[in-house]
Amino acid sequence: MNRRHFIQATSTAIAATPITSSLKAGTANAMAKDIDFSKFKGFNLLEKFWLDNNEPFKEEDFEMMAEWGFNFARLPMSYWTWGDPKDWDYFDETVLNEIEAAVDLGRQYGIHVNINFHRAPGYCVNDGHLEPYQLFEDQIAVDATRKHWMVFAEMFKGVSNEYVTFDMLNEPKDIPVEVHNPVMSQIIEGIRSVDPDRTIVVDGLRYGRDPIFGLDYPNMVQSTRGYDPFQLTHYKAGWVNSSNWPLPTWPFVDSSGKSWEAEEIWEDRIVPWQKLEATGTQVHAGEWGVYKYTPHDVTLEFFKANLSNWRKARWGWALWNLRGDFGFLNSGRADVNYEKFHGHQLDRKMLELLLEDLELSKG
Repeated sequence: MNRRHFIQATSTAIAATPITSSLKAGTANAMAKDIDFSKFKGFNLLEKFWLDNNEPFKEEDFEMMAEWGFNFARLPMSYWTWGDPKDWDYFDETVLNEIEAAVDLGRQYGIHVNINFHRAPGYCVNDGHLEPYQLFEDQIAVDATRKHWMVFAEMFKGVSNEYVTFDMLNEPKDIPVEVHNPVMSQIIEGIRSVDPDRTIVVDGLRYGRDPIFGLDYPNMVQSTRGYDPFQLTHYKAGWVNSSNWPLPTWPFVDSSGKSWEAEEIWEDRIVPWQKLEATGTQVHAGEWGVYKYTPHDVTLEFFKANLSNWRKARWGWALWNLRGDFGFLNSGRADVNYEKFHGHQLDRKMLELLLEDLELSKG
């Protein structure tokens, strides 16, 4: 069945047959099959993050990552780049082909590709009100998101989990677990009805901060974040209310008077996830980083604290981002002496910290 016929057939099937829990198997103790997420370290690539930046993924990024020894690319994407909020049955096959090409690049360069819906039909952590219906309120949005993921499941059916996994939904907000889990279950079961063995990543609740319990499917990973203390990582970020935050220092003291170093980050951000890990579920830090206005020396100390903690926890990570305001290429920091590198401005000190982590993780 070609993709166009599959899309048409999927629409009919979803309308006619509600998903039940019959596809559930195993217990929460089941590990993701044949794949170790602790080894995955890399970056978020943003070519399809916004509709107005809808470009093919760049081979140069995969080439550079492989050259340095990184092996993971998370693709946080808006469905607007291949779909239409006014017609959830529409799929732009040219864009879908570009996403397939990114997975091919990953296979070529030895980089695992993790496909993420940063904006799904009915939900986005940024400007979610722009959606015509809401994923955690309206069944029509659940059906649409399930359909979109089923199309992706068909696209990559038979492709090893070593090469591609699915991260269903970026950063659910403060959504009660009794609301979140039934919605996610319908989407998971849609994916598994097409590709039963696909490894699925679920972002934690409260913007990725909190582990999710009760979503008991095999072959699943949960994704957390590395943005706390938030007043350090998002200092002067225009999309958050940060105008009155003090200039970050290290150790960092937040507005409540709490002091943060590696030990406090461990207690606040690692320990709560260890209960989930005890069930056999792997944890991966799918996003982390520091916005460009935090002083560079403070940024590097924060990097050291997180990387040390994640080595101790045996977690992999994906920095937001490779190129841009949080990354080490073209970040636009005023307090960095950049090095010219293949037409980019390279923050060598930040890169060296990440490379050191790769080396120390080999032991």
